[in-house]
Amino acid sequence: MKETMNPLSDERQKLLSDLQRDAFKYFVNEVNPDNGLVVDCTKEGWPSSIAAVGMALSVYPIGVERGLITRAEASARTLKNLRFFARSEQSTSPDATGYKGFYYHFLDMQTGRRAWQCELSTIDTTFLLAGMLAAAAYFDRDTAEEDEIRKLADELYRRVDWKWAIDGGGATLTHGWMPETGFLAYRWERYDESTLAYVLGLGSPTFPLAVESCQAHASSYEWKKIYNYEYLYAAPLFTHQFSHIWIDFREIKDAFMREHDLDYFENSRRATYAQQEYAKRNPNEFKGYSEVCWGLTACEGPGPKELTIEGARRLFFDYVARGVPDGPDDGTVAPWAVVASLPFAPEIVLPTLEHFNEIEIGVDHPYGLEATFNPTYPDEQSRGRGWLSPWHYGINEGPIVLMIENHLSGFLWELMRKCPYIVDGLRRAGFTGGWL
Repeated sequence: MKETMNPLSDERQKLLSDLQRDAFKYFVNEVNPDNGLVVDCTKEGWPSSIAAVGMALSVYPIGVERGLITRAEASARTLKNLRFFARSEQSTSPDATGYKGFYYHFLDMQTGRRAWQCELSTIDTTFLLAGMLAAAAYFDRDTAEEDEIRKLADELYRRVDWKWAIDGGGATLTHGWMPETGFLAYRWERYDESTLAYVLGLGSPTFPLAVESCQAHASSYEWKKIYNYEYLYAAPLFTHQFSHIWIDFREIKDAFMREHDLDYFENSRRATYAQQEYAKRNPNEFKGYSEVCWGLTACEGPGPKELTIEGARRLFFDYVARGVPDGPDDGTVAPWAVVASLPFAPEIVLPTLEHFNEIEIGVDHPYGLEATFNPTYPDEQSRGRGWLSPWHYGINEGPIVLMIENHLSGFLWELMRKCPYIVDGLRRAGFTGGWL
């Protein structure tokens, strides 16, 4: 691993190292060793999330490079998981693991079969595939185990039928499919976390998406001016982060970004600053919001519940896609989402992480930062911090490990530049310039 791209003080280096190490432990401990499945959440009896598995496959190489796990253990864990997916049932059966190369959003931790009658998820399969391709790029040695990792990852990617996921009725990808009712009504339109899905779909050598699908997706984009920042709009912070975990968008532009003389990396920087500005203005007067306390995204909260606090009626939500500037917002902050913006705006992220450290967000959890907290929600046991989430989530821990590393060394970004499917997908989507 190359030297740090962004030099830090010893104190900040330790802060990030501690956060990365604690989050990495999730993908060592919260795993079924027999099949490599990663639990979605630390709630009792919870199933696996295939997106969390994709995060695990991506963090293991970083664990090796940072001395948190041996290469032999990382390759063994990776191979166990890839063998499971390669051998799992792909059919229309309602309790299969997947169909048409896609996988169900949630899988039983023991059997690996569909859980909760959930959907066959195009976006969560995307994150799973990204992890598989990251593993294939990293494990490049001429050994039987690493040869098999590369072979299985390639086969699993190639069998995904992206054309089928269009459902013939339009150009954009559907959100998913269910054996009982068929395709979901929703499609991946507007700017969101699906950019990576279109890149992987366009790069497929077997069942590629048409270029028109990417164009149709971009046609629904919404350019806005929020406060003093003009950018391609999406309200929750994670939508500006997840595709960036695996793709370095610095200085590469598609037709939309060329029109606005911008790239998606700078777009995410502006979205991050808009989040901070919203918290500084704090239009709904939530407790704790400030220039060093922000981060609204899709996450769990203390609700659903309605309370009267200091004479004001407050409605608190459970899981919802919180965002700025128009909400929904109930005072819930997601520290992991702040970490995931580290590469875009370290000058405002690092002081915020230091603030979280000062108010002891994460001191009582084995995996570091609380997934979410809400200072407005009354809790006498929280030492003034309000409601603290008692659980951890794989798709929150993964971005902490991965985006800290992208900021420090660009490791995963450089790894994915070696992936021909990513390169081909970006070029077919019209990206030019920069490292392309």
